[in-house]
Amino acid sequence: MPGAPKANMRRWKFADFADIAGVPCPCGTARRAFTDVAEFPGTIHITEISADAQRHYHKKLTETYFILKCNQDAHMELDGELIPVWERQCIVIPPGVRHRASGRMTVLIIVLPNFDPADEWFD
Repeated sequence: MPGAPKANMRRWKFADFADIAGVPCPCGTARRAFTDVAEFPGTIHITEISADAQRHYHKKLTETYFILKCNQDAHMELDGELIPVWERQCIVIPPGVRHRASGRMTVLIIVLPNFDPADEWFD
């Protein structure tokens, strides 16, 4: 087809989280995709929340948590308030909100702008 991009010039991006190595984070273990995609001003993470997730905040990042899986006792702590959560809920966490997950869960996190590990702050 005239004008169609060649296979090696695809404009779309693809990530298979099974192929992305997990890295430690204050919440547990994160697999981060699209960290180097100029057309996408953020990153997408699949994070396995550990039982001992640390309360933290970001000065620049907004995180949107989509709960994929969780135990019945799962909560989010947001600025000191415990909020029960369950699968298929979504929470927007703007900069400055102290947060941590409580209870084992798997979350999809959309981070805007691009994730920066230097923007993780602890009290």
